Amino acid sequence: MSTPERTGTIREAINEALREEMERDPRVFLMGEDIGLAGGVFKVTAGLQKLFGPERVRDTPIAEAGIVGLAVGAAMTGMRPVVEIMFSDFLTLASDQIVNQAAKLRYMTAGQCAVPLVIRTGMGAGRRAAAQHSQSFHAWFCHIPGIKVVLPATPADAKGLLKSAIRDDNPVIFLEDKMMYNQKGPLPEDDYTVPLGQARIYREGRHATIICTSSMLYPSLEAADRLAGDGIELTVIDPRTISPLDEAPLIEAAIRTGHVLVVDEAYQSFGVTAEIAARIQEKAFYYLDEPVRRLGAADVPVPFSPSLEDLTIPSTERIEALIREMLA
Repeated sequence: MSTPERTGTIREAINEALREEMERDPRVFLMGEDIGLAGGVFKVTAGLQKLFGPERVRDTPIAEAGIVGLAVGAAMTGMRPVVEIMFSDFLTLASDQIVNQAAKLRYMTAGQCAVPLVIRTGMGAGRRAAAQHSQSFHAWFCHIPGIKVVLPATPADAKGLLKSAIRDDNPVIFLEDKMMYNQKGPLPEDDYTVPLGQARIYREGRHATIICTSSMLYPSLEAADRLAGDGIELTVIDPRTISPLDEAPLIEAAIRTGHVLVVDEAYQSFGVTAEIAARIQEKAFYYLDEPVRRLGAADVPVPFSPSLEDLTIPSTERIEALIREMLA
């Protein structure tokens, strides 16, 4: 008799990955605001301070630049810190430490000094948290050589990608969509890892391709299900790691289907949708039946009003409508 597949939430997957890596490697420790007894603002680190003590699960003051600066120093001297920044909006407060220190020290020391640092942070709109707590800044850090940028969309990927990020000798920004912590799915046991820089193909179809990141996977899959009822077969791909970007399956799908839509929750202008679209246009141009389409968040500060906020986020209905328009 087969054993039922274990399931869990993204919150549980991240907590489990942190626990397993701390058990495996005594150099791994956590830092962040209220991550100890309180378990973090989204309760992702609940119970870890009780297991490992306050030396390895460290509560910090509200000082993002100081937190990341201390973590960079710890990483340079042989530790493997995992920092929690409550909201990705607050990465701006630590941008000098991330961009001018963590990203560049390995290069500036000719490889003599590594910075194995992971920064976990919550991204995305939808929680009615208004303009300063709802943004998605992953494209910013993809622009900086020396930083890896990871966006998990499922519990399995959250666990596997985080474990790989902690073991990586480079700084990694690990972005968790705030609306997805309760998202359930298969959760592999034991030492499960997912390589950084490897996309995942969720479904294959011949009419069009959707390339989607993080929480945009779910409305993309829902739109694909709806369109399948009318005989429209879609390929749906999640890059999972934005930097480095696994181009090959994206280009192959574009060549095979001829129609591509890129969906990302960050602002559409100058963002992830633009970069992926540009790469496909450059490398699959003669196979495309039309220019690559893009769908990102509206280029406005995220509203507090629920009815207005929902209009700024890509939805299943908008994805479905765009695909129908592309194929018309």
